[in-house]
Amino acid sequence: MRQLAVVMIILNINYGRLHCSYTMDIDEPHTYTPPKHYYQTSSFDDNEINDDGTAKSPLDRGPYFDISASRNVTALVGNTAYLNCRVRNLGNRTVSWIRHRDLHLLTVGKATYTSDQRYQSVHNPQLDDWSLKVLYPQQRDSGVYECQISTTPPVGYSMTLSVVEPVTSIVGGPDLYIDTGSTVNLTCIVQYLPEPPPLIQWTHNGMEINYDSPRGGVSVITEKGDITTSYLLIQRARSTDSGKYTCLPSMANPTTVHVHVLNGEHPAAIQHGRQIRSNCLLLTLLFLLLMAISPGHPGWYGTGNR
Repeated sequence: MRQLAVVMIILNINYGRLHCSYTMDIDEPHTYTPPKHYYQTSSFDDNEINDDGTAKSPLDRGPYFDISASRNVTALVGNTAYLNCRVRNLGNRTVSWIRHRDLHLLTVGKATYTSDQRYQSVHNPQLDDWSLKVLYPQQRDSGVYECQISTTPPVGYSMTLSVVEPVTSIVGGPDLYIDTGSTVNLTCIVQYLPEPPPLIQWTHNGMEINYDSPRGGVSVITEKGDITTSYLLIQRARSTDSGKYTCLPSMANPTTVHVHVLNGEHPAAIQHGRQIRSNCLLLTLLFLLLMAISPGHPGWYGTGNR
């Protein structure tokens, strides 16, 4: 063996170069590690580089995921959700979708593999897309889903679905008390939308507010973002400004507040008056009930002739 090594060194010297190499026992067990681009990275690893330092062509690398699509998908309750998985060089492999929560196999190829028919596989061959379509999603459908290629071993690309129900609220509701002559500031907050609502309308007693009306002094300011806020401003409040105001986002449920413009009254006095009226109504109903069941009354069946 030593003689063979000496001969190899001499041959390398004769060719004018010193060549270093290593060998591996082909019977030695080893673990397969998929290229990095299988795991949400676009950089090349050593297996994707040719000997001359250039990148191998995609056809040399087998199937891999295009990671340009977002891994986070937000959908509204009841509105169809799509989780997009783009697979390059799929060849004769199959794409499947798995739900991580219970490791449930949802789709294989174009076929739905689960009894829940809300899950469907949508294939776009022009774009190499294998999308998971979720019909009528509910908040319980939120979680991690994996797009998987049937290589050996399988490789996957995980995505997170968040199913949200928008929340609309008006600060200080359901009742607001404003002094005559002061400024009414109604603040409507819209949360948990995948994108800001295109439009937020305000109504007063069921009628859309006209910001150019002869009354004047009425304006709205809307700030859009992850949380969208709309401010309805009414200057020099008067008694006719009292009533029900509703904030109506175009992509969320409406919410209402009752505005009371006070003429020197105190909110506690108004509440006290309401309580008195409520108590009077309750006593009247109780009196009528006692009259209906009292002995000798036509409605009493405990005594009397039949």
